[in-house]
Amino acid sequence: MLANKLLGVIFDLDNTLVSSSLNFEKIRATLGCKNNIDILDFVDALPKSQQANANKLLVEFEVNDALNAKKLLGTDQLLALLSQLDIPCAIVTRNCREAALVKIENNNINIEILLTRADHKAKPAPDALLYLAQFWQLPTENLLYVGDYLYDLQAAQNANTMSCLVTHGETLDYANLASIVVNELTELNDVITQSFTCEVADASV
Repeated sequence: MLANKLLGVIFDLDNTLVSSSLNFEKIRATLGCKNNIDILDFVDALPKSQQANANKLLVEFEVNDALNAKKLLGTDQLLALLSQLDIPCAIVTRNCREAALVKIENNNINIEILLTRADHKAKPAPDALLYLAQFWQLPTENLLYVGDYLYDLQAAQNANTMSCLVTHGETLDYANLASIVVNELTELNDVITQSFTCEVADASV
């Protein structure tokens, strides 16, 4: 069950709404980034003379990955439910905008608001989530951030939103940080349906 009334949902993109096969080891090797350093932090810390080329290489990797991305199980069902419930949705991703738009358009994902690393400081920073709370004029505790990785859960914690971790059947050692843990979005669909059914039932008592 959701801890608070659900008023808005924010999604990660890669391996949450669509598939991704980004080879981070290859990206790190190409950029010369060590394993213990975040790739985006590494690029941001490069001298200005090297940043442009590093960003160009990173965007090439992301766009190539975007061309093969497929919509994940439960995406359409969940988005239809949220539309029916009149719950606003947005996407917050660490992707570049070019790659994110390819993934969204190629897979007919009907979410109008897209925030990328070009718009706000990248996750786990809470900036994009806090912006959406202000934009929607909704309390952060009534928002749900849905993602598949540690950064998603940390961003949710930093913004004081609820969080949902999509595991795709894997055992993840940071799952305890999530408000809700599901294997696929179909399960989140059931959780939200149940929450709103209970609200209706309580209101009729």
